[in-house]
Amino acid sequence: MQPLAPGSTIGILGGGQLGRMLAQAAARLGFDVAILEREADSPAARVAAQLIEGAYDDEAALVRLAKAADVVTYEFENVPAGSVDILTDHGVDVAPGALALAVAQDRVAEKTFLNARGAPTVAFAEAATPREAVDAVTRIGAPALMKTRREGYDGKGQKWVEHAADAAAVFEALGGVPVIVEAPADFVRELSVIAARGRDGAIAVYPLGENHHEGGILRRTVAPAQVTPALADQAERIARQVLDGLDYVGVIGIELFELPDGRLLVNEIAPRVHNTGHWTQDGCEVDQFEQHIRAVAGWPLGPTRATARVEMLNLLGEDADAWAKLAAEPETRVHLYGKRDAKPGRKMGHVNRVRAL
Repeated sequence: MQPLAPGSTIGILGGGQLGRMLAQAAARLGFDVAILEREADSPAARVAAQLIEGAYDDEAALVRLAKAADVVTYEFENVPAGSVDILTDHGVDVAPGALALAVAQDRVAEKTFLNARGAPTVAFAEAATPREAVDAVTRIGAPALMKTRREGYDGKGQKWVEHAADAAAVFEALGGVPVIVEAPADFVRELSVIAARGRDGAIAVYPLGENHHEGGILRRTVAPAQVTPALADQAERIARQVLDGLDYVGVIGIELFELPDGRLLVNEIAPRVHNTGHWTQDGCEVDQFEQHIRAVAGWPLGPTRATARVEMLNLLGEDADAWAKLAAEPETRVHLYGKRDAKPGRKMGHVNRVRAL
């Protein structure tokens, strides 16, 4: 694919905050954006050049998007595989591609892929029945974390199993759907690496971020994280193995566990721009959103060097009501998503507190 010229149209599946920030980045580079989204009043739709209203599996809406866009990307990984097929059948490229979606949508496929690429994970087993769930926990050992194989985010769709005898009940509590059972990771902290791969195979890796969660939801990321050169090299090697293995185009988020002995395990991958990469908006020469647009448009990747130390704090629910106080802080950059209703735990925005390196 030839690099897209300014004035071309980039299609985005999804109208949430990630789609909004992607659309804003695309506009800065001179692109128009067409959003496919069910809700007309979505955060992304209100900053895009065009809204195509419809479900993500609405064939007529997908055909309209294919005709409007020169390339299509997405803001979430649970895009129906059939939707990608419809778009490509109508002549528009989708990036990242179908393989990345297939791997990221199924936790068993994800860990199997990672291990095959030399990216280590915790031990795991799969189960599709209550009996298999008991067997899986028995093999892995309790306590173990049981997750639905598909969907689930921010701590949803998962439960701890304290004893193998409880596995069948936990399986049913998760909906009686296929699950993965994971061994616990004895980690000292969670890190993440944001990386990008261009259409020419070039790879750009951002400095690592250190992440802190509350109630299963990311609360803050501090970056660049304080890490040794050896740990940074290990993370970059993992990122390259994943990106090349997926023949990836775009930005990816890779969550990592740092073990006491300095080894890194991959927790999960997200084939899109990532919450733990929001710090790059005010801490890097080219942020993750512009980088993703550059990659899918076939442009050269931009530099990833950190220009500041940043603490990114998610604004959940009514946290965003403090916008005036936050905006008055000289070191704080406010990013609000334009969501209408503040609900407990809902990501309404984030702030980046910027300090010198």
